[in-house]
Amino acid sequence: MYSSIYKKQKMIVLFTFLLLPVTLLILFSLYPGVMLLYLSFTSWDGYSAAKGWVGIDNYREIFRNSEIFSVFSHNLYYFFGGIIQNIIALYFAVVLNKKLRGRNMYRMLIFLPYIMNSVAIAYMFSYVYDSQHGSLNALLTAVGLDNLITSWLGNKHTVNISLAFISMWKYLGFNMVIYIGALQSIPDDLYEAALIDGANERQSFFYITWPSILKIVELSMLLTVTGALEVFDLPFVMTKGGPAGASDTFVTKTVDTAFHYSNYGLASAMGVVLLVIVIAVITIQRKFILREEKG
Repeated sequence: MYSSIYKKQKMIVLFTFLLLPVTLLILFSLYPGVMLLYLSFTSWDGYSAAKGWVGIDNYREIFRNSEIFSVFSHNLYYFFGGIIQNIIALYFAVVLNKKLRGRNMYRMLIFLPYIMNSVAIAYMFSYVYDSQHGSLNALLTAVGLDNLITSWLGNKHTVNISLAFISMWKYLGFNMVIYIGALQSIPDDLYEAALIDGANERQSFFYITWPSILKIVELSMLLTVTGALEVFDLPFVMTKGGPAGASDTFVTKTVDTAFHYSNYGLASAMGVVLLVIVIAVITIQRKFILREEKG
């Protein structure tokens, strides 16, 4: 009898604790996800009550229209910028993990951009990249590199590089902190034993540090790939996708399709495609990681 009462109380407690998070999960994740999938098969304009069923026409439009998928080439700038950012972040993490005077101040200065508002950063760099009075062009003039002066956000060959650099600058500190945390989890005994055996700093890094932080590097690269696919704020605020769509990303294109052209059906299909691509990338990386673990 007591066992039965205990089981009922246990079920009531479990149900009570799970009720709120499960309800929030359904309301803010599952329901919007199901509606997104449903709208992707309609021609809804976002205003009318009628949602005409068009089957897979929106998906056909995505894969047939080269203008939609070609914007992924702009995301590549952020991906390669993310790789460079990880390399620099790891370098700073290794340097600032050593006993260095003022290292906390250097860490704070590098991490500071990450906690700044993205819109504020966008406006700040608008003045840096200004073609007439920008500090970057003024610096190039001062050092005699006038031939490099250009409209950094108005030139289709430089706009994505300029935006990717801002993203790299903003998230450098975040990755550095992650790497410092990983480095501090490595026991000092390993380095002391390597030092006694005559290992130099390069050998200690490649045979002790790198294998110890490899999983963190893989996690950071996963965030880099997904972040590069989902870039939105910087091109939206600074260039509106310009000039002539040269800085459009897949997300800005999706938002433009929904709110500028009132084609919510096609925009929903683009959202589903992006979701599938992100899941595929994560799955491939997870498979790769698991294969490494088995090896």
